[in-house]
Amino acid sequence: MCHAGRDHHGASKGLGYALGAALARRGWDLVLDARTAPVLEASAGELRRYGTRVTAVPGDVTDPRHRAGLVSAARELGGSLDLLVSNASALGAEPLVRLEELRPDALRSALETNVVAALGLVQEALPLLRAGAPGAVVAVSSDAAAGAYETWGGYGASKAALDQLAAVLAVEEPELRVWAVDPGDMRTDLYAAAVPDDDGPRPEPDEVVPGFLRLLDERPPSGRYTAAVAARR
Repeated sequence: MCHAGRDHHGASKGLGYALGAALARRGWDLVLDARTAPVLEASAGELRRYGTRVTAVPGDVTDPRHRAGLVSAARELGGSLDLLVSNASALGAEPLVRLEELRPDALRSALETNVVAALGLVQEALPLLRAGAPGAVVAVSSDAAAGAYETWGGYGASKAALDQLAAVLAVEEPELRVWAVDPGDMRTDLYAAAVPDDDGPRPEPDEVVPGFLRLLDERPPSGRYTAAVAARR
């Protein structure tokens, strides 16, 4: 698996880490990234205790050289790539603001991370995804991509664009499985940065991981899923 994350610890905490840990327990070799090298390496060290190979590649997923480095690391672990997870999520504005206050540069930041970088990583990884058994792509989406929530306009627009890229990729690469997955609300640093005053109860990231694993186990058709529905399949 090659796992790409950017803001708020990427693959070193939150959903990225929870999913990585679940796959490591299953014996998957992993390539993980996040922007903060010491935190990422500490998390990778924890996952190596499961006896699997884990490569930590710190960097910014919006950097084409970093994306190339991630795929190169995956290539060194084997000749193909079974799973690519795009978990990159930039809010743009922190905390979130209404559209009348959203600066263009903040929207560009969300689009660059959540859409442009995700596509760039898929383009870099396609040869490995096509090699061997057809691989799978998971684009981590959001309910804000499909629903209209006050202050979530910029972030939601970026995730809606990501959903559309995933849908078109599925048509263009029918041998692959391409799933846009909405994990639902979670207790993460990203949500805390988005809405600092909202401290209501939310599930921990590891509580939504079973939905992702069910997709991998059953390999349903490409499409958009919520983690909760996928877990009940």
